[in-house]
Amino acid sequence: MPTYYCTSAQGRLSAEQKSRIAGEITRIHSEVTGAPSYFAQVIFNEVAPGNWFMGGAPVAHDHIFVYGHIRSGRATVDKTRMIRLMADAVALAADVDGKRAVWVYLNELQPRLMIEFGHVLPEPGDEPAWTDALPQADRSFMQSIGRRR
Repeated sequence: MPTYYCTSAQGRLSAEQKSRIAGEITRIHSEVTGAPSYFAQVIFNEVAPGNWFMGGAPVAHDHIFVYGHIRSGRATVDKTRMIRLMADAVALAADVDGKRAVWVYLNELQPRLMIEFGHVLPEPGDEPAWTDALPQADRSFMQSIGRRR
């Protein structure tokens, strides 16, 4: 459901840092929204030198951008809390200055205009009923995500 893209300079984040960042983003999203942790996806994009510009000049900073696509319908106070917690957690995991280097953006998508696991998504808060209504095979597959390592 929610998909978070983390963009950084090529080679900036180690495998361990990526794992910590993915775990923290997943934990924070789940705790703030109440959605199951297996709903969250975190994808890392690395940008090669010379392919990233800011203000028309090549980026020479230690920036990490987090772009989150989440379902609309959450309270503004929760979204604000979520992005603040994520910025702090990413900064800690990446060992960067969170005030300058970590930028977090949330984009909201209408739930009924999204399909995952072959099913149109529920409104926020309706996840338990939606999950219970899934065919057993789909529910088992979805709930196994995150336990496979």
